[in-house]
Amino acid sequence: MKYPLIVAIDETSCSKGLLSVASRVSESASGLKVGVPTLISCGLGLLRDLRASARDSLLIADLKLADIGDVMVRTASLVKDYVDAVIAHTFVGRAGALDELSESVRRWGLKLILVASMSHPGSTEFYDSAFDGVIRLVRDLEPWGVVAPATRPHVIRSIRGFLPKVKVLAPGVGAQGAEPGDAICAGADYEIVGRSILGSPDPLKALDEVGEAASRCLTSRG
Repeated sequence: MKYPLIVAIDETSCSKGLLSVASRVSESASGLKVGVPTLISCGLGLLRDLRASARDSLLIADLKLADIGDVMVRTASLVKDYVDAVIAHTFVGRAGALDELSESVRRWGLKLILVASMSHPGSTEFYDSAFDGVIRLVRDLEPWGVVAPATRPHVIRSIRGFLPKVKVLAPGVGAQGAEPGDAICAGADYEIVGRSILGSPDPLKALDEVGEAASRCLTSRG
């Protein structure tokens, strides 16, 4: 059984060992999330190679899409043959934006993940103050998953209460201050961890340490 972890890859240099490390951690992690810095540095070739080497893991393009529908659809279309899911912001709204993206993603057979809140302090200024609207939008669009902060477990608990069926992916573990297992104990399905694993001298050992803590919380939830 794989750990309830998604490893975030946001490297700004495309080293020869990146694919090797990512492939190895994918054997124990539930998924890989590739961010814009890495996509710009490595190009779509990395997604193609990861798709071939990490067949059993969820592969997410963390594009943080936030534009009109046409632009988001065009952007997502560039990665649709390599990934399982894409991430978009909710603040752009439904009409003429997320409705078009959602329709295209469903047609392509991909999963849509919407940002419900973020892990940095500034998220409280806008995202958390618009919480009710975000929940309504997520209910309307019925995405596969949402992003919610491990750094604020009470937000995860609220989202889980309002959206019991949606998958909750929680960033902020490690470098941003959340402890491994905090988000899972609060109701998240996956914790997103990047620097604590990929920046470690022994990424596989770091993955095991974080993953075991998250798994204990998952077990305690029953």
